[in-house]
Amino acid sequence: MRIGVDTGGTFTDLVAVGDDGVLRFAKLPSTPDDPARAVLDGIARVGGAGPRQVVHGTTVATNALLTRSGGPTALITTRGFEDVLALRRQARPRLYALEPEVPPPLCPDDHRLGIDERLGPGGDVLRALESSEIERVVAEVRSLGARSVAVVLLHAYADPAHERRIGAALASLEIPIALSCDVLPEHREYERTVATVVDAYVSPGVATYLRRLEAALGPTLRVMQSSGGASAAREARLHPVRTLLSGPAAGVIGARAVAARAGIDRLITLDVGGTSTDVALCDRRIELTVEGEVAGLPIRIPSLPVHTVGAGGGSIARLDPGGALKVGPGSAGAVPGPACYGAGGREPTVTDAALCEGRLDPDRFLGGAIPLSRAAAERVLDPLAAQMGVSRAAAVAGIARVATAVTARAIRTISVERGHDPRDFTLVAFGGAGAMQACDVAAELGITRVLVPPVPGLLCAYGALCADVTRDRVATRLRLTGPSLDVAALASEFAPLEAAARADLDDEGVPTADRRFVRSSDLRYAGQSYELGIELPARGPFDVVAAFHDAHRRRFGFSSPARPVERVALRVHARGLTAPVPPLTQAIEPGDPRIGDRLLLRARLRPGATVDGPALIVDHSATVHVAAGWRATVDGDGALHLQRG
Repeated sequence: MRIGVDTGGTFTDLVAVGDDGVLRFAKLPSTPDDPARAVLDGIARVGGAGPRQVVHGTTVATNALLTRSGGPTALITTRGFEDVLALRRQARPRLYALEPEVPPPLCPDDHRLGIDERLGPGGDVLRALESSEIERVVAEVRSLGARSVAVVLLHAYADPAHERRIGAALASLEIPIALSCDVLPEHREYERTVATVVDAYVSPGVATYLRRLEAALGPTLRVMQSSGGASAAREARLHPVRTLLSGPAAGVIGARAVAARAGIDRLITLDVGGTSTDVALCDRRIELTVEGEVAGLPIRIPSLPVHTVGAGGGSIARLDPGGALKVGPGSAGAVPGPACYGAGGREPTVTDAALCEGRLDPDRFLGGAIPLSRAAAERVLDPLAAQMGVSRAAAVAGIARVATAVTARAIRTISVERGHDPRDFTLVAFGGAGAMQACDVAAELGITRVLVPPVPGLLCAYGALCADVTRDRVATRLRLTGPSLDVAALASEFAPLEAAARADLDDEGVPTADRRFVRSSDLRYAGQSYELGIELPARGPFDVVAAFHDAHRRRFGFSSPARPVERVALRVHARGLTAPVPPLTQAIEPGDPRIGDRLLLRARLRPGATVDGPALIVDHSATVHVAAGWRATVDGDGALHLQRG
């Protein structure tokens, strides 16, 4: 039995497949006080008592960072660089804010400790590290009572020896230790420090959580990485920063699998859950990025290009001090949840508004497992409408418009701002509330095609089930190239990275025949601050510099072939292929699909059926809103193709 698990802020989803090739599903409320409880309860529902392999997408690390509930964490760094976290990059996210606000550093002033040592950019020792210095900082960390510690020394990516000595001495404290030479062996002090500190900051909570799951499930537990692959749970415990986009990455993998079945290779994913909305763009292939950001912090860990905003079904609607209507990022979560759940929610949410607008059937939410109370939703919406000075209906419509605008803005960030026209793509909508908002979001962006997969509310769990095993290796190489550079000239430099990647896959138990390796190099024009990643073929001839000029022209609209090019880093992405997963299909039940004027049961819609909007199509995991002017058509797998006009 193979089981994919996705733990969200509101629901925990599971998809399982056994030797019989039949997919089994479960969706149950998350348990924020103990996330493992919902996971284990769900596994008991779908997995029985036999042998099983579990691939888990988790938000434990993400939530610890978003809510600042990790730590306390100590930072040991080269003397003189203690304030790198506080200085940041001096970028202002709100350019015209008179009093710009930035989140405080994860390590406060008294937890940032300088140590007397210094390396040059080539790894040469400018100031030796004395044993007395190591003893001093270890004693200081002990006195602070830190739960974890990050070690980030200047230019440690060139020679990790000093960091390794400090790490060995800290082992006596028996707390999680993150070394930058392991977490992110790259140049750029601020980004390397952030990644290492985040790794240490979220480590205690992640380690406790995963150890409990490992104790219950055994060594076959794997955890989704931000890169869209899975790795052994022990690897996730060692480097939890790599799981920050664990759940959203699984959604992208699942969406691409379903879209490929439907013959769609250019897609924008729309994953609307209870707490947040995640969007990503796939133009014929999934590309990794190291330009991710979580909670306002740059995380240069290989990840899928997922952009997240705090506007999910449980997002709270409110007026800001200026009287403008806002949706999110605060959420009602799983406890107490939206007011209409009848579990004590007292603030208006997107779900409450959707119920009052008629976009949810109160008797068939989650197959009737959670009856929705319109009266409870109205009780929390009326005070907001009074504050706005409008009717309840106007307030409900306003909440829907604001939620749509927030989501459309996120999609513009990953499309228009990167040179893509969203009208050239199909919007793939999933999550508990994605299909409910898809038509509105698509219309806002001029998109005319929407794909709603079967069982859309559990697609992230299905994506975890589909995920390959992945590991990444990187080495900094700051040097100028000539006017051309053939890929064969880099073979000796890639050799140690590929050897380490092979050892990683050995550790994961991946058979040799199922292994794939992708090499890439980061390049930039000399004097530039940021670089582009160029994927390299396994064999030449291939001019890396010429490929960089072409990539720069495609991304930024120009290139400068006469300017010198600098090579910055080498990367190896290792992948272990997993066994194919049965396609996600919609089970068909007998009977008339229509159960009201504009309400239909998805399980009774046969392939080829069409539904003209306005209409609601409901199933156990989600509600599909077919807006006026749209037509939904059912394909052979039971996926819904929505076409505008």
